[in-house]
This record gives sequence, structure tokens and C-alpha cells, in this order.
Amino acid sequence: MDPGSLKALNEERRNRRAAILLTDLGDGSNRVLREGDIVAGQLGEAAARAFRTGVSAAIEADGRSYFLNVSLPRPRLLVIGAVHISQALAPMAKIAGFDMEIVDPRTAFATPERFPDVPLHPEWPEDVLKRQPLDAYTAVAAVTHDPKIDDLPLKAALDAGCFYVGALGSRKTHAKRVERLMALGASKEAVGRMNAPIGLDIGAASPAEIAVAVLAQVILALRSRGLDRLQKGEAA
Repeated sequence: MDPGSLKALNEERRNRRAAILLTDLGDGSNRVLREGDIVAGQLGEAAARAFRTGVSAAIEADGRSYFLNVSLPRPRLLVIGAVHISQALAPMAKIAGFDMEIVDPRTAFATPERFPDVPLHPEWPEDVLKRQPLDAYTAVAAVTHDPKIDDLPLKAALDAGCFYVGALGSRKTHAKRVERLMALGASKEAVGRMNAPIGLDIGAASPAEIAVAVLAQVILALRSRGLDRLQKGEAA
């Protein structure tokens, strides 16, 4: 590997950004593609798929042979609220490959007994985010129903470009939430990216079923990043 490519790849990994080491199998040259780089043609389509799936592979594109070695940050799921939904979601998220953490300043709820083997922060979300900033490979799900706890991390998630932002509540509740977030400075476009009511519409009723719906929606968001651009025929 070219030393410059290795340095660039390690830099992306340190900063939790996705990258592909692209090797031309014809001449052995390589370079690093960063997510969001403009790459035209068949190679651009293949790179976009690789960024979505995380699967490394040899490909044929534009008359040449390449190997795409994909490096994606491990997805993080930050749940605001130590509630029954969170209890059901934690083991599912672990099986699906997410690093899940729970934040809730209500110490009566955020206890190790209720959440064994789950990183737990019994403090205000804004204090946690000062130590652990959000990024594009983080999903944020707010499930407390308490604006004092949910609103600031939701705004932070929108500002950070998290790949998924969801919040529990009815459409009426969400309409009021949108007003509060816009008062905090969120744009109409940003709040339009939120998933509320949270989770895929599968008719979920119990906390466990809601957890399934939420995790499915998070996975869908992770694996469909950039798909709208590709469908529109834009370079990825």
C-alpha cells in the first residue's frame, strides 16, 4: 500500500469516517476514496454500494479491474431514555452489530440492574455529548417523552448529520416538538429528516415490538445512505 494512502486511511478511521482503499488491479496503484467524494461512472456506482453495504469486493468498472477495500466505522446507537423500549432494544442492537449506549438523567430508571452489560449514562444528554460528540455513523433515538431530556440531543443529532434521528410520540406531539426544535435554531429541512412517530409502521404495540420497529428503521437508514443520489443518477 502506498504510504500516503495508508496515512489517509488511518486518518479517516481515527475520525470515524468511512473510506475505501481503491486498488487498480491492472497496475497496482491505490488511492483512498472518502464518503461523499465525486466519482463518476460505474466506479462511482460501485463505490456508493460499497459505502452502503460495507462489503469489500473485486469489481469491473469502466473497462478496468479494481478491488474496493471498505472501512466503515462501527455504527453507534445512542438511546435517550432508560425505558422499557430501551430494555428490549439493547440485546437486539448488540446482535445487529451496533454499539448501543443509553442516556437518562433519571437515576431511578437508569440503573445497572435494569440494563446489565449496556453502557449507561445516568446524566443529562448534553453532558454526555460534550465528552462523546455525535457523528454521521451515530443513530439517535429519543424515547423519554420529556422535552427537557429529548430536545437538546435531537437538535445536536440534526446538527451533526447523524444517519438516523428518531423520536417517540404521536404526530400531535411531534408537531409541538418541531416548533421547539425550530425555536432552538433547527431548519425546516433538518427537522424534516426526523423519524416521528419512531419506527417502521408494522403495527407494533408492546415495547418489544416497538423496539423491533425502531431497530429495523435504523438499519434501513444505515443501509440506504446516499441511495437517493444514486437513484437520481448523480455521481457518488
